[in-house]
Amino acid sequence: MTLDTSSRFADPDRAFRLLIEARRGLSPEEAAKLDARLVLLLANQIGDEVILEQAIAAARQSLRGD
Repeated sequence: MTLDTSSRFADPDRAFRLLIEARRGLSPEEAAKLDARLVLLLANQIGDEVILEQAIAAARQSLRGD
């Protein structure tokens, strides 16, 4: 199995807004904790270490602008 990076949301803009709204009013530390917890919950939902590794690599690569 390989990482699917295409949008799977019917309304990607709404999904993005949900993520932004979840952080509204939080301190930077609280936002970081929320993000970490959300990542762990979603990683558990995926339940596939190979896909998780691919997602981590893709996220890190995007930080470098590749």
